Amino acid sequence: MPTYDYRCELNGQVLEVRHSMQETLNTWGDLCQRLGMETGTTPADAEVTKLATGGQVVKRSSLGESAAPCGAGGCGMCALN
Repeated sequence: MPTYDYRCELNGQVLEVRHSMQETLNTWGDLCQRLGMETGTTPADAEVTKLATGGQVVKRSSLGESAAPCGAGGCGMCALN
């Protein structure tokens, strides 16, 4: 199942969640429920935006023993490099 990054417009947090390609989460409450976490001080109806990250599916076995995943400096295209 692909992973997607969502940003809460109210609190600025970006969270990663797995869901089907047909599904879209629209609120902080939807996102927190999917992740099994509390909404905290952010209202459950706060808008979230799905970021254009491509919805990647990466299996650890395809990375090899020494390859770091994208975001950890392994892909050569990340801002962290």
